[in-house]
Amino acid sequence: MKAGIVGLPNVGKSTLFNCLSNTKANSANFPFCTIEPNHSIINVPDKRINILNGLVNPEKTIPATVEIVDIAGLVKGASKGEGLGNKFLANIRETDAIIHVLRCFDDDNIAHVDGSVDPVRDKEIIDIELQLKDLETVLNRLEKVKKTSKSGDKSSIEELGILEKVVSHLESSRNIRSISDEIKNKVHILKPLQLLTSKPVLYVCNVDEKSVVDGNNYVSSVMNLAERENAQVISLAAGIESEIQELESYDERKIFLDDLGIDEPGSSKLISAVYDLLDLHTYFTAGPKEVRAWTIPKGSLAPQAAGVIHSDFEKGFIKAEVISYEDFTNYKTELKVREAGKMRIEGKEYEVKSGDIIHFLFNV
Repeated sequence: MKAGIVGLPNVGKSTLFNCLSNTKANSANFPFCTIEPNHSIINVPDKRINILNGLVNPEKTIPATVEIVDIAGLVKGASKGEGLGNKFLANIRETDAIIHVLRCFDDDNIAHVDGSVDPVRDKEIIDIELQLKDLETVLNRLEKVKKTSKSGDKSSIEELGILEKVVSHLESSRNIRSISDEIKNKVHILKPLQLLTSKPVLYVCNVDEKSVVDGNNYVSSVMNLAERENAQVISLAAGIESEIQELESYDERKIFLDDLGIDEPGSSKLISAVYDLLDLHTYFTAGPKEVRAWTIPKGSLAPQAAGVIHSDFEKGFIKAEVISYEDFTNYKTELKVREAGKMRIEGKEYEVKSGDIIHFLFNV
């Protein structure tokens, strides 16, 4: 599962990527500084794994991770090949979610590709280009389905009806993620199309230092449009986040954050938000050899969660010994949890909860 950082050229995408990653991408005050996408596997901040590490004292600790991709900037006409056009759109197609960076600050020293700062306009430029590309994809498929539906094939007739509704939705300048659940649930029809505007989105307002805490009018305008879309918004100052990353000690970072009036770096909040955007959560395994966070889709049943460790665990699943995170941290050790009768035995229909500490029993 991976999320792609997108936006117009020169809005701070690569600077933000560098804040999140140890892989340094080029960033500069000119458009298309990034051409090839930069990839990085990033640890997901989670205080729970630090607490478990302190209680268990294992030989090693492995956090959950998420992949972030820094994608080249898009311009008007990208759907027709302008700028890096088709290349940019193909890179987005390979991601599972979109981190849409919007410039929400004024600075005459930093050029804007359209000559002025307007995050709502910038957002609409990206939307239109993605919608146009999706429309092209759907219309191409529609032409093929029309031919097969003439033979009376029921599946083709059903697909034709769905695609016509999708075309109508896109032609009214709306993203697929806002289409009715009736259409969304036709996964067997929509998923193979890999529609760009069906991907969940997180808007990131890149602000200046004085707007980190209270925001500004640009941020307010983004929040208003995001509320209509039921999308999440995060504000951070990519430039400030870069400075925080340069500080080596926890105490130095704490002083810096206190001076800004914030409790944690915006980059940490962003990574957690992306993890949630991808509809993921974490369960743990904990023992003297290793404390490890395992990433699973929300709603996963116990055998599916076991399969993340090894496919044999899922095939031969027998049962799961489950301790809630709250019980583990309350009783401090697995032995005391067992003695208190707080370890549960769960079967194949158990839906794994975020923070569960689990031992799987299996037989292949």
